[in-house]
Amino acid sequence: MGILHDDVVIMREPEKEGETTIITVNCPDKTGLGSDLCRIILLFHLTILRADVSTDGKWCYIVFWVVGKEKTRWSLLKKRLIAACPTCSSASGFSYFCSDLQNQKPPDVFLLKFCCKDRKGLLHDVTEVLCELELTIKKVKVSTTPDGKVLDLFFITDTRELLHTEKRKDDTIEKLTTVLEDFFTTIDIELVGPETTAFSQPSSSLPNAITDVFDLQSGTSTSDSVSIVMDNTLSPAHTLVQIMCQDHKGLLYDIMRTLKDFNIQISYGRFSKKPRGKCEIDLFIMQVDGKKIVDPSKKESLSSRLKTELLRPLRVAVVSRGPDTQLLVANPVELSGKGRPLVFYDITLALKMLGLCIFSVFTHSICSMLLHTV
Repeated sequence: MGILHDDVVIMREPEKEGETTIITVNCPDKTGLGSDLCRIILLFHLTILRADVSTDGKWCYIVFWVVGKEKTRWSLLKKRLIAACPTCSSASGFSYFCSDLQNQKPPDVFLLKFCCKDRKGLLHDVTEVLCELELTIKKVKVSTTPDGKVLDLFFITDTRELLHTEKRKDDTIEKLTTVLEDFFTTIDIELVGPETTAFSQPSSSLPNAITDVFDLQSGTSTSDSVSIVMDNTLSPAHTLVQIMCQDHKGLLYDIMRTLKDFNIQISYGRFSKKPRGKCEIDLFIMQVDGKKIVDPSKKESLSSRLKTELLRPLRVAVVSRGPDTQLLVANPVELSGKGRPLVFYDITLALKMLGLCIFSVFTHSICSMLLHTV
């Protein structure tokens, strides 16, 4: 027996303006499911105000209270959330969920390239179109020519897995042509080979020279702004992790991502926002073997990693390069290879709002931008 497909994810729209949308997920459990769901919610530009998680190790029940935007595509969000749950099968005409997971091959990588007239905010406008089309940016290289034109190279994957079709390509090119405001632009999309795909994968570590720059510009956050307490006395089977910290975009995703990387299972959890931007999180967790975390070194390692991720979800540095300014941003990556969602979108939006011109961009293990101020 399973659960009917339509009941896996249920969304209850707000009765009054200003109230939250409630998303309920009821499906078989798996390690890292909370991280995967939070990642999708973040991708759709939603803000999580509260969350409850409960599981017996085999089946889980998760509730999110979220705030969306006017353009939020709720039906598509539901489809993506269902896809993140344990796989869907069919029997006797009914769709239900089962616990067997299928191995998925890595998505095809495509190279999007175009050359057009430069203008302020161009890179963000292109990034916004790609996000709306559910095209994931893996790597970017942008350069500006002396005559005021830009050559952009985007390595992208398609969430819908349709970019190999002419219709999907034509739709993408049409929307990009409109936003580029230059109808003499030539836009090309092509499938790249395994050697290029391997090159486009992010590195698991930063070069020493880049790490030194980040260490010199570590920001103003202090460890006092994050409190993490781990207790083994309040539950016979679980370790209680209590977190108090300042809110930031993707906070719950950062916590869930870290636990997923440590192969930690959450049996019960509660997340809520408090006044003045404070957040409280209570998590009853266990190791994959079903035991508490009693080893002091493991407790210290997990606590230290959580504190680091919450203090500095992104590592940012600004360096003077003669007449230009270089912006360096390091994006955390899950052990599965997935980077933090919308980082490039957020960077380009901030620079557009500040009125800064981007001279060149290169992303790989980090995002590096040369900026002009005008």
